[in-house]
Amino acid sequence: MTPGPRNLITDVAGLRVGNAADHALKSGTTVLTADQPFTAAVHVMGGAPGTRETDLLAPDKTVQAVDALVLSGGSAYGLDACSGVVAGLRAMGRGFRLGPAVVPIVPGAIIFDLLNGGNKDWDDSPYPALGRAALEAAAAEFTLGSHGAGTGALTGMHKGGLGSASLLLDSGHTVGALVVANPIGSVTTPGERHFWAAPFEIDGEFGGLGPDPASGLGRSLRSRKMEAMAALAGAPVSSDGANTTIAIVATDAVLTKAEAQRMATAAHDGMARAIVPSHGPHDGDLVFAAATGAVPLGDPATDMLGLCHASALCLSRAIARAVHAATPAAGDILPCWSA
Repeated sequence: MTPGPRNLITDVAGLRVGNAADHALKSGTTVLTADQPFTAAVHVMGGAPGTRETDLLAPDKTVQAVDALVLSGGSAYGLDACSGVVAGLRAMGRGFRLGPAVVPIVPGAIIFDLLNGGNKDWDDSPYPALGRAALEAAAAEFTLGSHGAGTGALTGMHKGGLGSASLLLDSGHTVGALVVANPIGSVTTPGERHFWAAPFEIDGEFGGLGPDPASGLGRSLRSRKMEAMAALAGAPVSSDGANTTIAIVATDAVLTKAEAQRMATAAHDGMARAIVPSHGPHDGDLVFAAATGAVPLGDPATDMLGLCHASALCLSRAIARAVHAATPAAGDILPCWSA
C-alpha cells in the first residue's frame, strides 16, 4: 500500500471536500460530496454523539445513497450546517426525487468547540451559511489543520484540526480518511512530541520523529483542554459531551450498506491507535463510511479485509496529520504541536 497522489480522501475518484470557517467564531464546517450519490454507513463508539439523519444509514433502512456528509463544529448548533448543505444541493437539482419534490440526503455529525476562545455571541446561527459555503467550495484539493470543521478543534494537550490521508491497495481500490480531531484524549505521548500514530506514519507525513522509545505509556488521563476550558469559563467544566472525534472513511469499491458499515466499524481501530484514551463516555466518536461504487470487489472476503485494514491505517495517520498541520491564531487556549 502507498499513499495516493494527494494523500487526501479525494484520491478516491469523484469525491470532493469543501471547508468554510469563521475565524472570529473559531469554528467551521467541512463537507464531503461526490459527482453522484454514494453508499454510506456509520458506526458510533463514543458515549456523547451529536448527529443528524444517521438512522437512515442502517443496512435495513430504505435509502440506499446520500448526496453529502457533513462534519461541523458548533455542537448542537452545528447540525444546522446540514440545512445549508441541503439548500445548496437542492439549488443544484441534487437529491432524492419523488415527483416534483427534491430531497437531498445529508447526514452529519458535530464536535463541541463552544469553549475554545472564539466569539460565540451570535443572534442567528452561522452554521447554515457555513454549510452552504463549504459545499460551494468543494474540490479535490483542500487544506488540513485549522480549517473547516477543524478550525476550533482541540485535543487533550494541543490544538486539534482537520486531517486526511489515503492508500492505494494492491486490489486496485483506493481508501481515504477525513477526520476532525477534537478528543478529550491526547494524540501525542507524554512529552508531547511523539504521536501515538507514529508506527503507521509514511514518508514523514507528520514530522517523522518515529515512535516514542519510552514504555509504560498511557497511564495519565490529564487533559490540558479541560483545564483551559475551566480557566476560560471561570469555573470547573464538565467533560460530558465537550469533545468528540468525527471521521469519514471512503473507498471507490462497490459496497453494500452492510459492507460499508463494517468498514466504518473497523476504522475505529485507527482512532484508538492514534488517540489515548478514545471511545469514552465524554467523546461522541463516530465514523462514517462512503463508497462510490466505481471498482468491483474481486474476492469479497480478501478485498473487504484489505479495505477495513486500510481504513484504520488511514484514520490513524489522518488524526496525527490534523494535529501536525494545526496553526496558531489569536485567542487560542491551547498550543499547536508545531509551536
